[in-house]
Amino acid sequence: MREPGERAGAPAVLDQIDRVVLRELQRDGRISYAALAEATGLSAPAVRQRVQRLRDEGVVQIVGVTDPMALGLPVMALIGVRVDSDVHAVASRISELSGVIYVVLTSGSFDLFVEVVCREPAELLAMLNDHIKRVPGVTRAEAFTYFGIHTHRFARPGV
Repeated sequence: MREPGERAGAPAVLDQIDRVVLRELQRDGRISYAALAEATGLSAPAVRQRVQRLRDEGVVQIVGVTDPMALGLPVMALIGVRVDSDVHAVASRISELSGVIYVVLTSGSFDLFVEVVCREPAELLAMLNDHIKRVPGVTRAEAFTYFGIHTHRFARPGV
């Protein structure tokens, strides 16, 4: 089994039943195998095997998604980071910081985008100045504070 974010060489081949399974899991990750069986026309054991295969192939992860506001983390920001060394090494270091929930390698003005959640603005300032900017290889970090989340979607159209 691959780690989250680790990709196989070739894209997974999905049939129509896989797409139905994925669509239903995106709607409700806790859906029962019996309900998935009804939606697909397969038996519950056959659906369980499909879900396991999709998990093993890294196509889907079934996780609990938390609401940062409900957890007392109302300060959220996207931080654009420029790097002058190995971007993978810098991304790995930043990924270890508490409060970092998402790190992506990008192109354009920034080498990385880092999403963080914090309890208060002072914690965001410390994250930026005391932690991210001090990671060896970071040359610039710019925070874009969130005022609110307009759309947060987990279902991909067409699945």
